[in-house]
Amino acid sequence: MSSGPEPLSPDTAAMRAQNDPGDLPRSSASGTTPVLPGAAPGSSAPTALAAPTADAAEAANVPCDAEPIHIPGSIQPHGYLLCLSSTFTLLQASENIAALVGIPMEQLLGEPVDVVIGAAAAAKIAHAAATAMLDEAPLYVGVIDNPLFSPRETAQGRLAMATDGPELDITMHRHDGNLIVELEVARHPTADVFASMYPLVRTFTRSLQDVATLTGLVELAVREVRAMTGFGRVLLYKFDDEGRSEVLAEHIDDGYTSFLHQLFPASDLPRQARALYVKQRVRLVANADAKSARLVPPVNPVTGRPTDLTYAALRSFSPIHLGYMRNMGTHASMSVSLVVHGQLWGLISCHDHDARLVPFEVRVAIEHLGQLLSLQIEAKEERAETAYLLSLRRTMSQLMGTLAEQDDYLAALESAPDDLLCFAGSTGAAIVVDGKATLVGSTPDQEAVLALAQWLASGTSGVYATDALSQAWPRASHHTDTASGILAVPISQIFRNYVIWFRPETTRTITWAGEPVKRVSSQDGGVAPRKDFAPWLETVRNRSLRWHPVELEIAGEFRLGMLNIVLRRAEELAELADELRRANKELEAFSYSVSHDLRAPLRHIAGYGDLLRESEGEKLSERSKRFLDNMLESARFAGVLVDDLLTFSQMGRAALRPVSVDLNQLVRSVAQEFGAETAGRKVEWVIPELPSVTGDPAFLQIALRNLFSNAVKYTRTRESAKIELSVNSTADEYIVSVRDNGVGFNMKYVNKLFGVFQRLHRAEEFDGTGIGLANVRRIIERHDGRTWAEGREGEGAAFHFSLPKVFRAESANTQNTAGMRRKPGPSSSSS
Repeated sequence: MSSGPEPLSPDTAAMRAQNDPGDLPRSSASGTTPVLPGAAPGSSAPTALAAPTADAAEAANVPCDAEPIHIPGSIQPHGYLLCLSSTFTLLQASENIAALVGIPMEQLLGEPVDVVIGAAAAAKIAHAAATAMLDEAPLYVGVIDNPLFSPRETAQGRLAMATDGPELDITMHRHDGNLIVELEVARHPTADVFASMYPLVRTFTRSLQDVATLTGLVELAVREVRAMTGFGRVLLYKFDDEGRSEVLAEHIDDGYTSFLHQLFPASDLPRQARALYVKQRVRLVANADAKSARLVPPVNPVTGRPTDLTYAALRSFSPIHLGYMRNMGTHASMSVSLVVHGQLWGLISCHDHDARLVPFEVRVAIEHLGQLLSLQIEAKEERAETAYLLSLRRTMSQLMGTLAEQDDYLAALESAPDDLLCFAGSTGAAIVVDGKATLVGSTPDQEAVLALAQWLASGTSGVYATDALSQAWPRASHHTDTASGILAVPISQIFRNYVIWFRPETTRTITWAGEPVKRVSSQDGGVAPRKDFAPWLETVRNRSLRWHPVELEIAGEFRLGMLNIVLRRAEELAELADELRRANKELEAFSYSVSHDLRAPLRHIAGYGDLLRESEGEKLSERSKRFLDNMLESARFAGVLVDDLLTFSQMGRAALRPVSVDLNQLVRSVAQEFGAETAGRKVEWVIPELPSVTGDPAFLQIALRNLFSNAVKYTRTRESAKIELSVNSTADEYIVSVRDNGVGFNMKYVNKLFGVFQRLHRAEEFDGTGIGLANVRRIIERHDGRTWAEGREGEGAAFHFSLPKVFRAESANTQNTAGMRRKPGPSSSSS
């Protein structure tokens, strides 16, 4: 295609082939066949160059997700890389630089950069470093004369060279304390690139506004990217939650295999590659057969470690990745990251049977195209999610209105089956309260539902959703026709009460781009790139439709609404008991105030604020939108605070049910709840063998959850966090301690720690409502135990509580205070 990158000129190609055997000319816009080094003239088959280095061969035995791809120690040989010190002396360089400048490498290292590339080019670099805001994004410095054809002063005297030669594009960026300069042969006059690229970019930008669907967007993108780059095949695929990618659109030449609507396994793009692709948005492999140019020396002499090439355009690629490309019949590739909400949403992937060089200017244009497309995808997804959320919220509001009007909320749920099932998009539901299950629609039998509720109570917390229940709970394999997927919402923190929605099995057939397995070398056991990309069909069974994030958000709102209703019903029942009226007079007044004086206005603020944003959002100024967002955030925080207060009030009222509790199982189940919160952090949990104690397991779980939550929260500023639980035994009691190496506190304020609303750190530093530790004290006191704490600022804290070895039943007065079975709200994990 005429708009694609141009071939090298014959003079340039000959010079580069002599200096750098890995660099090779590519086909021209007129369709001529490239002649590769080592191939006979007129031959179209690529010929492999020298064998990979020993380091590269060893790297092939490293598991894909453990390869340090950001420090490959080499670059692609169609360009040159210099690593400069702060004083512009040469610390490292790609080994092919010696042939480019005509000076042995050992004479270049430690020399000023003007010795390497000439005074004029060095002046451009120094000027850019002094005046530009250098960061990880490569900065285009300009075009310089080829050093081989420029006179330069060296320690051996002045080198007088010819006066003609190909010019070089120069880019630079700063990363990890290094100034990294990259040189590539200039492919086009800048004016020609602008003339060819600008109309295409302009057409794409204008067309974006006219495309109404995501399908239209991705089809437009692959068409325009192929027009701009000339690659033979351009794919656009999207990642799912499991890391698999599905090809949504493609544009290909004749002779290229189609992958449209096929899936690639998550293992094709390892974890560290995904992280790198969020940082570096465009990546080019000019020739999968080229021998990489090593960095000399391999270790940066200033940092003492390999130079990080995360943001270098010339970074060489993993031998496994290059083998994967060759197995796919691809000898050049370019990928463009599509990043939505800071996450890798998908990729535009370009392939070619022949080696292909893409100029810097074209890569920049493609990068901007990818950013525009990412913004459009984000906007369309947000618009669709908002519309769906409002629709579900209207249905939920109708359901909650029905529940609020009737005294028996179980009967009310049964009387509105359509609303109950509709807002969760399910075919069946169960309401489990006090060991009984009320079933609506298509569900497993009552015995299975009660067993499921017991499993949920012992192994999950909060809102739980899965589209493959039988994988987590094998007993569900007998009920895939009604319960392949579930969405479970606990409506009590202490009792095993749930609302559970069910979805049936949805059998479907998916097409993989080759069998989705890793190939293992039979010789050395190392991981080798897969070779099979033929369509491979898989029938997916025992899975339901996935739960949408919006449905999970609505489920959380439903949970809060149900907790409010359950609490209100419990309060009304409590008022019927004369003994409870006197003991709980102050608490009932507080609950009434919370329910009627605080919650209703907060709901109104949040509700009318959402309506205002929905109906008038486009008319509001940015300042007004910011004010509105601040108002809604404050209203929701106040709602959380009210919920925590309600929980605190319930901790002293629900009856204790003491049993023998295995602390090993209890502690580890609570610690596992923080897996998602601590993902990406280095957190060491130290949990020894623990004894069994006597107490109410549900209450003790809440106490431990609050203490662990504090430890996780206040160690988040630590590079390496440590959370340790220990138990000491005395004659009469067990002393349980939770220690961390977090920010600690001043012992002068230790007496304030366990009070309601008492906080020793600013809310801007650590969120929370100041009720979590008060809940811990109330729970332990009801077990006839003690609570105390120790800490030092900047050195960590230790929280202790004791449990008697002989449990003493609560007094009759205390039991009456606990009253009837109450359903406390969500426990606070903040202090």
